[in-house]
Amino acid sequence: MTDLAIPRRGLLAGAGLTFAFAFTASGRAAAQAAPAALNAYVRIAPDGTIAIQAPAPEMGQATNIALPLIVAEELDADWSRVRIETAAIRPAYDHPVFRSQFVVASLTTRGYWMPLRIAGAQARRVLLDAVAARWGVPVDQLTTEPSTVVHAASGRRIGYGEVASFATVPATLPEIAPAALKPVASFRLVGHDVPRQDITAKATGAAVYAIDVRLPGMAHATVARSPRIGARPASHNGAEIARRPGITHVLPLDQGIAIVGERIEAVLAARRALTVQWQDGEAAGYDSEAALASYLSDVRDRAKPAVAAGATGDAAQALAGAARVHAAEFTTDDLYHAQMEPLACVASVRADAVEVWAGTQWPSLVRDRAAQIAGVPAERVTVHMLTMGGGFGRRAHVDYAVEAVEIAKAVGRPVKVMATREDDIANAHVRPMTAQRIEVGLDASGKVLGWRHRIAAGLVVPRLYGQARLDAQRGVDHIVTYHANVASYDIPAHAAEHVYREHGLRTAPWRGIGAGANAFAIEAVIDDLARQAGADPVAYRLVLMKDARARAVVEAAAAMAEWSRRREGSSLGIGFAKLGLPQLGESMAATVAEVAIDRSNGQLRVVKLWCAADAGLPVQPRNLARQVEGSLLWGVSSALTERVTYRDGAVQQHNFTDYEILRASAAPAVEIRVIRSGEVPLPGGELGLGTVAPAISNAVLAATGKRLNALPFTPDRVKAALAA
Repeated sequence: MTDLAIPRRGLLAGAGLTFAFAFTASGRAAAQAAPAALNAYVRIAPDGTIAIQAPAPEMGQATNIALPLIVAEELDADWSRVRIETAAIRPAYDHPVFRSQFVVASLTTRGYWMPLRIAGAQARRVLLDAVAARWGVPVDQLTTEPSTVVHAASGRRIGYGEVASFATVPATLPEIAPAALKPVASFRLVGHDVPRQDITAKATGAAVYAIDVRLPGMAHATVARSPRIGARPASHNGAEIARRPGITHVLPLDQGIAIVGERIEAVLAARRALTVQWQDGEAAGYDSEAALASYLSDVRDRAKPAVAAGATGDAAQALAGAARVHAAEFTTDDLYHAQMEPLACVASVRADAVEVWAGTQWPSLVRDRAAQIAGVPAERVTVHMLTMGGGFGRRAHVDYAVEAVEIAKAVGRPVKVMATREDDIANAHVRPMTAQRIEVGLDASGKVLGWRHRIAAGLVVPRLYGQARLDAQRGVDHIVTYHANVASYDIPAHAAEHVYREHGLRTAPWRGIGAGANAFAIEAVIDDLARQAGADPVAYRLVLMKDARARAVVEAAAAMAEWSRRREGSSLGIGFAKLGLPQLGESMAATVAEVAIDRSNGQLRVVKLWCAADAGLPVQPRNLARQVEGSLLWGVSSALTERVTYRDGAVQQHNFTDYEILRASAAPAVEIRVIRSGEVPLPGGELGLGTVAPAISNAVLAATGKRLNALPFTPDRVKAALAA
């Protein structure tokens, strides 16, 4: 695992005190001549209040607490005196991996970890130097307690607020070497549960989401989006709609029709009356159910061109020389993000400046696109980074913010654009459907020699980042093929391949990245192999796994579930998954699912989940457990009911009446054990999801001997599998 040492800039400012620094790879911070041009991480007021900036978008994962907590730990701040502020959108706050303010793949805390530690340590050292100069003592005789500098030899103590009132920043700031950072064993904030400062506002309704923003003179708008990419309006009754009371504009957009009015009620009523005839677009004629059979043909046909997504050893040779080959096929349907807050954005465009209020995973891109549309410099765009009412990858796209800026510019006044649930689903940016074929070569004794994993699926990377990014990655769509490897298992030869299937659909990352589909197939095959070997699935994994951390989570989950105890009327299955990047460190989880089957109607009921999760150093253990719990429930929902289907290129679902998500009454009991390992936080927000579908499918296999290989496990599919 490598740590991040990427140039950063920061600013700590208080009354009479300004700390300005630019981080270098060595941890040295150089004083800046123009601190007013830098971004602020910390401000210390004379009364001891410490304001710490949260640089990343918040969508429920509590990074707005975790990131300031890291700064506060190294600063040795009294957490009760800390006030968290949402940072501005500026390059100084860019995520070190993405080089942008961007939240995706659960990499926020991991990415900011070292820069924020250095920021806190730098500020603390400047405070110590200021006190040493004032008291005339060597700085190495000074220590700190929460928000207090202490000179033990004389018994003197001074609060950070008082220091801020007289301290000045030296021309050259002291270097902070990694060894000078606080030992993890001495942490009193990180690794311990602290109160979340946003809970009261959320519980009382005081938290402000984009849908809540109101500005003087603001209009309301909604957009009827084209059902297919590239499908522009051919004709519509917009002239009639524009004559309705309260409607001010009907605007044709590139791929939609915007309705603008004085009140949202009038706008939504007009939307219901709007009729549009659309051009064909890219996905005309596409039928998802009919296409799935061709996906399966593609993964079976080795002559079908595919992009190599990863390899170890020579899998083809290993399979060719195997005593026998086990082959299995799996399919997953398209999925919608189902975020609870409808897509919403408020924009105000003036001749020389733009303001945008949005819950977005990519505020830097919102700023840049707004600047392009309005024709102003990026520094003249202010993006108010609001909490998201769910993101899950959908708000990594900024189409809804782009529309808000376009509409506000066209009508010459502030506008709030809000999607109806029906339009949001019709405009779904899906996790693409997949067909997968896994072939495993074994020797005469049953030892695994080689593994080939072929995936047929659409593309996500060019839809989100552009074709140039895919080209730079030699055609590898890392989002689609994520987790299509068996690196945690002792398998000497492995290959993963991606057969492109493009239909002109809107796609996006989805919680769990590729693990939701790929870990399902991999972990199902591991259970198949265990069954063929006459081995217990847990015992088989523990023998095959070469990663001690992976074995630890499997052992822990099995122990939590009392794996060897037989149940009456239910059965157990297990699944394992990882999250993260190998070069930065991967978190790991194993989940045991207890599943009851109603054979008469094909209904599955997930009774309970036991999950052991290792995310390295948990910055906030209780919050990590809640994030894992949320991802587990997402896993249950997507495994049992969720699916998007297309006919003639258009989404067939309309609302939660026919896009079914997990109801509270069907939610299983969940038990989570957080395993702490190492001294670096690893990804956690999506960790559990990839473990759930295989655990459910493996539980059904244990009870019936039948494999569920098509997600979601709808009653019809379950009955068909049981009858096969």
